[in-house]
Amino acid sequence: MKNNCELELKRLTGKKYLVFVRRGNTAILASLKLVKKLGYETVLIQDQGGWMTYQQYIRKLKLNELRLKTDYGLVSNIKEKNAALLFNSMAGYFALQDMKLISDFSKKNKLFLINDVSGSIGTEEAKYGDVIVGSFGRWKSLNLEEGAFIAVDKKEYYDFFQDFSVDIDYEKLYKKLSRLKDKLLFFDVVRTKIIHELSDYEVIHRNKLGINVIIKFSSDDEKEKLINYCKENNYEFVECPRYIKVLDNAISIEVKRLEL
Repeated sequence: MKNNCELELKRLTGKKYLVFVRRGNTAILASLKLVKKLGYETVLIQDQGGWMTYQQYIRKLKLNELRLKTDYGLVSNIKEKNAALLFNSMAGYFALQDMKLISDFSKKNKLFLINDVSGSIGTEEAKYGDVIVGSFGRWKSLNLEEGAFIAVDKKEYYDFFQDFSVDIDYEKLYKKLSRLKDKLLFFDVVRTKIIHELSDYEVIHRNKLGINVIIKFSSDDEKEKLINYCKENNYEFVECPRYIKVLDNAISIEVKRLEL
């Protein structure tokens, strides 16, 4: 069953080699350790819509952190060169990055690209990067609630990550992988419904592909109406500003927490 899981994740990421690790944070830390080993000193991350341990592990490894200005998590230009780039390719789980654009910037500017695909797995954007990491944690698209993976094309990177390798419940993971397409379709139907019902509000990146829905509010009254909408429809929500969502007054409707 492990082989079946590896084959499917290699297909989803377009990579030759795959390693299973203990958790998503392990995959991020291991990737940054590779960055340091390769001689990079600076790591670029998005100014919002990323993950909380990006900054923690950059500091832990005594690397330099540089936050790129984005449009609510989405990047449109990268001028920096000779650095590592750690990005969530579905910012805040609500807006899909143009990873081909980011990949082109990376090649042009000699950036080492780490693509966090915990939200984008199952899309073409999950196939770009020197290193691809993805979590199987709670509320992820592949919510095994344990483990993660690292996918690469270079054998030397694969060998480096062997020190972090563990076994997980492959039978359970394969079931999750088999249902991924249906789950993403379910998320899309719910997301489309929410955006339609809240069409009078400012939905951030409403025309981008995503899972969660983030809606800005400009008053306590608007905020209360959005919270009541969530409660009436049994949607869990998170209040922003938060780095892992957006740095603005908003409500994030957590579609990714719904079960198919």
